[in-house]
Amino acid sequence: MMDWDLFDTPAPLINMASRAFSRLGERRVRALGFNIGQLPVLYLLRNGAQMSQKDLAKFAKIEQPSMAQMLARMERDGLIRRTPDPADGRSSLVSLTEAAVAKLPAARQALEEGRDRVLSGFSADEVQTLVQLMRRLNQNLDRMVAEEDRS
Repeated sequence: MMDWDLFDTPAPLINMASRAFSRLGERRVRALGFNIGQLPVLYLLRNGAQMSQKDLAKFAKIEQPSMAQMLARMERDGLIRRTPDPADGRSSLVSLTEAAVAKLPAARQALEEGRDRVLSGFSADEVQTLVQLMRRLNQNLDRMVAEEDRS
């Protein structure tokens, strides 16, 4: 029988950490009327930006139908508004409502407090190294996905 320890490889450890970060983040932002899946949209539109659904999906790295569903829920909950795109009459531009923008500082603070607790015991250098490694890993993954999409 082949000796195999799943947790001697990065992927399952990264997956476990990602799921735990999501669960903890969800608990922290739910009280503010957000969910963790909305963070890419909130981040991208945080400074008054307007973007198309297509661009939001591309930058958030999720499929268009999933983005459409999320934006519909966010619109229902009063977090975003849609306005006609002057450059393309068939499309609309998405922006955050004043209510959503007003809650962003509290959401950011809640997430930062959680992050600080998660990273307790790590030195600043270790955190910086971890971030650099994760960025490199994500670049490699993005490249591989793009290559496989072209095949």
